[in-house]
Amino acid sequence: MGSVLTLAAVPRPDGTGRGRQGARSEPEAVPGAVAPVGHVIEFADAPGGESRVVAHVERELPPGGIPAYLAARKTGARSFVLWAGPERRARIATLSTASAADGVVTYQVWGAQGELIGTFVREKALAGKGLRTRWTVAQQGCPEAVGFKGRICWWYVWWLLFPVQVAIGVGSVLTGDGDAARGPRRVIWRAGRDVPLEFRSSDDEIHAHAPWVDWRLAAALVALVRSFDGWLGTPWDDKSR
Repeated sequence: MGSVLTLAAVPRPDGTGRGRQGARSEPEAVPGAVAPVGHVIEFADAPGGESRVVAHVERELPPGGIPAYLAARKTGARSFVLWAGPERRARIATLSTASAADGVVTYQVWGAQGELIGTFVREKALAGKGLRTRWTVAQQGCPEAVGFKGRICWWYVWWLLFPVQVAIGVGSVLTGDGDAARGPRRVIWRAGRDVPLEFRSSDDEIHAHAPWVDWRLAAALVALVRSFDGWLGTPWDDKSR
């Protein structure tokens, strides 16, 4: 069965929405007032079980602030922090980018005491080792797991229908109607014969099947995968404010 982790938006007063130490986090929305953390990680002990908030997640901005973050983001770079509470008093984990070049990006996840929890490597489709985006998850002291975005059969179907999807997408932009199908997004990570992790695109959830998976690593992974939602999705970290 395993646990389930989900990234959710924090409802705002108007009803909308549902690292390294020393780096700056999100800016203040109002002078003198601390901006609220916009997203949380929800954890359930089993699929369909009652979920609870285990972390508050937000971007961690470089010295150049939001413009610098968005510029680096185009290369695949990401940086964010998981807080224990909305007051930002204690870190649970921090994700930073170790390298980003030619469509291959390496991320590191650090614990509250500066210990390395694990690494992620994202190899963009056609830039890495295949036609699909490849995700590699390596937790300290555990077997490496590799997953690919989408299943081959569904990619074939999607590409066959691509001309139709383009027409629907253009119509959606011009009229606000229509719903173009997104490309396959499910990822199943395999370590030998085991399946320790899985991203289910239907509910945007990470399922941690193996008992040895560190929940902090899984929490960072769901936030990272959701930041690559694509042009038809809603990446949570691409906002200009």
